[in-house]
Amino acid sequence: MGVAPRWLLVGHTGTPQYPDEEAVAVCADIDGLFVDLPPRPRERFTLLGCVPDGVLTAALDRPTQNPDPEGAWAGDLWVSAKPDDPAVRRGWLGERLLDVIVLGHRPSRDWPGRVDLELEGLADVDDRTDGIARPDDVTGFALTDPDGAPCGTCADVTGLFREPAEPPVPQVILIGCRPEPPLLDAIAALPRSTKAAQRRRRVSAQVGAVAADGSVTPLIDCGVSGTIVACVPSTHGAGLLDVTIAGNAEPRPAGTRGILDLWFTGRPTRRNLWGDYDRTLRHEWAGVALAHHRSDVPDRPAGTAFDLDGRFVTDVEGFYCAIGEAINGPGGYFGWNLDAFDDCLSGKWGVRAPFRLVWHDSAVARERLVAGYDRHRHGPAVTLEYLLRMFTEHGVEVELPGRVRPDR
Repeated sequence: MGVAPRWLLVGHTGTPQYPDEEAVAVCADIDGLFVDLPPRPRERFTLLGCVPDGVLTAALDRPTQNPDPEGAWAGDLWVSAKPDDPAVRRGWLGERLLDVIVLGHRPSRDWPGRVDLELEGLADVDDRTDGIARPDDVTGFALTDPDGAPCGTCADVTGLFREPAEPPVPQVILIGCRPEPPLLDAIAALPRSTKAAQRRRRVSAQVGAVAADGSVTPLIDCGVSGTIVACVPSTHGAGLLDVTIAGNAEPRPAGTRGILDLWFTGRPTRRNLWGDYDRTLRHEWAGVALAHHRSDVPDRPAGTAFDLDGRFVTDVEGFYCAIGEAINGPGGYFGWNLDAFDDCLSGKWGVRAPFRLVWHDSAVARERLVAGYDRHRHGPAVTLEYLLRMFTEHGVEVELPGRVRPDR
């Protein structure tokens, strides 16, 4: 290549029923892979013919009594089939509405004696392009909170079920691309517009970061998928191509590219490089640390002591970054959500409990990791006390000296 390859794509082309995963291409850059998107807009839902219960009953009169335009907050709601519904027997588990606000209600026109509830919130989807299919055999809906407590029933719901949306970034371009045989085969079908040719031009590949020494690290939830729509010679070197693929999945945040660059020549050697990141990029940092984590390094023995620098633990994402570096050094990983953190505390991720942790400047976390609803995570906030209980349950002794250090 005229320039060193930076990304490796591993996957398949076409639409095979049982695809083999193999190298698809290496390329100098991928335009459209790292892009900052605006926050997902909040959505409107209507529970038609609703008989409210629980938190919905408590929220019904609040918008009238309090003219706050945001209405009455109801938390998260599960919308599922009634217990005796055919959809339940078929195994439909339902859908979740996040961070729900009750905007108002009115008498139901089609179901006398019931109300229609207007809600605002977010549908729980992995990707903003995801559609939500309505079960064909559902006859009504049950409403529950995250703990399973009843919140009522409704005859129908609008705004929830929808077709897949167009991707927010309509295409990606593999720049300075050296195609491997699977991609060459897909490119060969480019001039033709038949359905068979369109199927051949399909690409689905996971992206791996190529380091300065040529090693490759597969990235988590980072891929390219879609249909090749154009291919031209690249200015990056003789024999290289720029390949345009339409219909890509949701991109990673733009700042993820800069985080990956920090690992290009090897693991970071300084702590707290993540300290100035927002919550989104702190989560990306922990994901990159997980992708680069070495599983062949044995755990330190039980009883080992570690120091956690708590000056930048202003959110739970900061805690995951800090505990990763406390246990496994700069750029280290030790969980990036509660389930993963619990797994790490069980061993095989750098240390085996019981061990000792000195959490310096814990006053920062005590002030910031407090109870409530976390709108960034769409769920109950993770508190300092909750994390300390997890440590205790795994036999970890935590010391909180509370000393504040002025230097960084």
